Formats: sequence, C-alpha cells, structure tokens
Amino acid sequence: MDPIYVTGHRNPDTDSIVAAMAYTALRNALGDREYEAACLGHVSDETQIVLNRFGFQPPKLLTSMHTQVKDLDYDRPPILSGAVTVGRAWSELQHHNISSMPVAKEDGTLFGMLSREDVASYNMAMATLGVLEAVPLFNVLSVLEAKILNDAGENTDTVTGELVIALPQSRENLLFNRKESIVLCGHQPDMIRRALEMNVNCLIICQAELDPELRNMETETCIISTPFEAYRAARLIFQSVPISRICRTDGLVCFHLEDRVDEVREQVLKHRDPCYPILDDQEKIVGVLTRYHLLRPRRKRVVLVDHNEISQSVPGLEEAEILEIIDHHRLADIQTTNPIYVRNEPVGSTNTIIASMFQDRGLMPSAAMAGMMAAAIISDTVMFKSPTCTIRDVRTAERMARIANVSLDDLGREIFSASIEGRTARDLLMTDYKEFHIAGHDLAVAQITCVDSPKMLERKDEFLALMKKLAKEKRMDMVILMLTDVLLEGTQLIYVGSDDTIQQAFNTTPRDNTVFLPHVMSRKKQVIPMLSALWG
Repeated sequence: MDPIYVTGHRNPDTDSIVAAMAYTALRNALGDREYEAACLGHVSDETQIVLNRFGFQPPKLLTSMHTQVKDLDYDRPPILSGAVTVGRAWSELQHHNISSMPVAKEDGTLFGMLSREDVASYNMAMATLGVLEAVPLFNVLSVLEAKILNDAGENTDTVTGELVIALPQSRENLLFNRKESIVLCGHQPDMIRRALEMNVNCLIICQAELDPELRNMETETCIISTPFEAYRAARLIFQSVPISRICRTDGLVCFHLEDRVDEVREQVLKHRDPCYPILDDQEKIVGVLTRYHLLRPRRKRVVLVDHNEISQSVPGLEEAEILEIIDHHRLADIQTTNPIYVRNEPVGSTNTIIASMFQDRGLMPSAAMAGMMAAAIISDTVMFKSPTCTIRDVRTAERMARIANVSLDDLGREIFSASIEGRTARDLLMTDYKEFHIAGHDLAVAQITCVDSPKMLERKDEFLALMKKLAKEKRMDMVILMLTDVLLEGTQLIYVGSDDTIQQAFNTTPRDNTVFLPHVMSRKKQVIPMLSALWG
C-alpha cells in the first residue's frame, strides 16, 4: 500500500512539523499503518532543537505530489538477457500475453526492446535465407533438446552455415556440397558418412542412433542428436539465435520512475510506440509502460495539517487526493473532488487540535511526543503571548508538559534561545516564510521569533536587498518580514512595497521601510487580516 503523507506547509515551523508527526503517530497507533509524516522544506534550528530534545528524527522531505511513473500500475514482464534464445523469449511473450519486453545488458541496464513483430520479421527472413551465423552451440542444444555425440562437438562453441535437410527419398545425392553447412538427417549412414568426410560445420541426427563406426570417425564436424524429426528441428533451430541480434536498439524512448505523468503522456502521444521501458535512478530496467497505464493513474494521498492554502502546500497538490485537513488558519483556496474530513478550529496551534483528537479517541501520546507537542504550542503561541492563543492552548500545553514531565518555562527558554548567529539573511528570511493571494494582490510574509530584535535590525539592509529581489522575481506586491520579539511583546516590521498600504493597514507611520507594532505577535491574526480588510 502506498503511504498517506501527512504534511504541513512549505518552509515549515515547529508547529507544522510536529503536527504532521503527531497526527501520523495517532493514526498509526489506531492501526492505520500506512500514514507517514513528511515536511516540505528545511527544518529550522528551533525545530531541530525540539526534535533533538525529545529524541526524534526529522520527517521525510517531500518535494512534489505530482503523479509520477512510479505511481502507475505499470507492467513488470520478465527482463531477459540479450543472450537468451528467440525460442525462450517467444515462450515468455506467449505465457505473459504481452506484446513486447525489455532486453537487458549484463548489469541490468537497457539494451533493447523485443516485440512479437520483431520475432515474426525474423522468422520470415530466416524462412527465405536459411542461414545461421555463429549461433552459440549451447543455444542450439537447448532449443533442440539435443546432446553432443563426439569429441569435435565438445570443442565447438558456435554453429554457422546454410541449413540442409538430407532425406532418404530425395532424388539428389548432392544435397550439400560445402563445408559451411548444417545438415539434418535421420538414420542415413551414407549421408552421414559423406557429411563427416566433408567436415561440415554441424551434423544433426534426428530421431536416430549414430553407428559406432561413424561415431569414432575422424572428423571436424560437430555431431549432435535431437528427439525431434527433421522438419521440426529445421524450424526450431532458427529459434536458437540470441535475441540481442533481432531486438530493436535504436531510437528507443524510455521513462524513469520519477518522471511526471503529464510529461510522459505528451511523449507517448508523440511517439506512439506500443510500450516503453521504465528505468530507475540507476538506469536499470524495472518494467514497461503502455498507453493503458495512463488512463487512470493512481494519485498520491495526502493529509494537510497547519495550512489549507495551495500556495503554501506541496507542488503538484492538484494532482493528489486530499483526504483530510487539520488547521487553525483562515479558509483559503484548496479544492477537492470528493467530500473530505476538515477540522479547523480558532486556536493558537495545530497541535492543540491534534491533542484533542488523541483525547477523542481515548489515546494518550507518548511522553516524548507529548513533550514535542507542548514545545510546538509554545512556539506557535510565542509563549502564550500571541493574540491567537486561547485558554485551550494553555491547558493543552500544560497537560502535554505533565505527560512529558517537563517545565514549560524551561522549554520556552530553550526554544527561543536558538542561536541565529552565523546564519545567512536568506536562511533567516526563509525559515518561516509564507505566500498569500488576497483580493488580487500577491504578497509574502516571513516571521522570525527572537528575544533581541534590535540586534536583528542591524541586518536590515541585508533583509531588504533579499526582499526586493524576491518581490521582483515573483512579482509580489509586497514582501514583509516580522521580527517578533518575545521580550518586547511586539514586532519590528520590515517591508518592501507601498508605504501607504502599511500606514493604512496598521494605522501607523512607517520610516525607512520599518515600523514597530506593539502587541503584534501573530501573522495569522494581526497582519494578514489587516491587509485583507484594506484590499478587500
């Protein structure tokens, strides 16, 4: 079963990552073992402190939810070596009822593609030419179920020559007159003797015994015997040719497991081959793809936590199947094709909601998980000073702290003392960065929670340069950086965009692209609503 990914938003904060991990733990504890936590970006220093504190590894990094080749129910036919006989390959094509199959090199990488048409074309050509070129003797023995009868045969590696059937009723005595011949005959001592005297390349005795006198005759001819009659042996021997000689090797179109299905579909429409080999990241063959597999691709499944806005979610979300949304933000623009479970509550942290879900199902999180959930609530409510914080957040954090046997004050100091020294301005800016589309306006709001905002303001020029570049590249109307100071209980706002917008939205006079907003701690509840009201 493919996993159901539980993921928070891009540039994830502590609440987002812990919510994904906590909800995954809840579902898996209830027996839904296919759930897997994921994150959409780099784990911040703050979040890593929390993970280390309680002994967890970061979730899997998820870069896309686009439907890929690996999500398709593609065929997995036998993958044969180029040394395999045409007869064996035809049996596999028949047995698996497939039109073609991949042919591999010794290391498992692609050599070519063998189709029924390739086999049919080869058989028609051999019916006209009747010549074998350096076919391995082992192949001939396998196809004819034959055995070697003399020492010359033991020293022979390949069989070459024009195929001749020598029959007793034939009017011609000279059915063969060249050494480069492969002669098939029954119990015909005179014909056998002549073939041996001429040292033909190979003599095939069909449904007969070889006289001891002839077996011991000095000759360079490879003698083998087969239980098949001559005409059937004549047909079968051409199936001993290695498929490497008849399969198609030029102009092959192949796909990789990570390729997106929408791009694959364009290539299939363009080339119109019956099937295409699929390769893994080591270029080894894993299966084949046909047009049929593209009709109803299996979509990835995902649960969204701590967001419900498509610009903040994983790329390719429109191709995925959203199963649930658990969030505490405004309702945004994500649409689904089917009804889903949505739980959106006006609290300060997604983990407060998930803790309630543990309680609803009569399940208590482990001590380590409860400690992480308490830390996430502290982080998202800025030590309960954010206006988004509710009494439920406080009580839930206290309960989780009791389960984990930790102090909320100590945990808060540990979280917000995460060092920002040595980190680049871009790294800091993108740590908790979100994009929004409001009433025709595109903007981005980043937030850095700290305990020394004046020191952070010393890097204002660095931030502004990056923000201007970002606004130009993404055609943003405004880019905002919130330096939220826990001790000052306010936010130093740095922005790129219209001064009038900032002045009207926050009823204050900005100066040099900066303004201090006392008691503003929340992007969700105190910044985005103000801009929405202004632009709406």
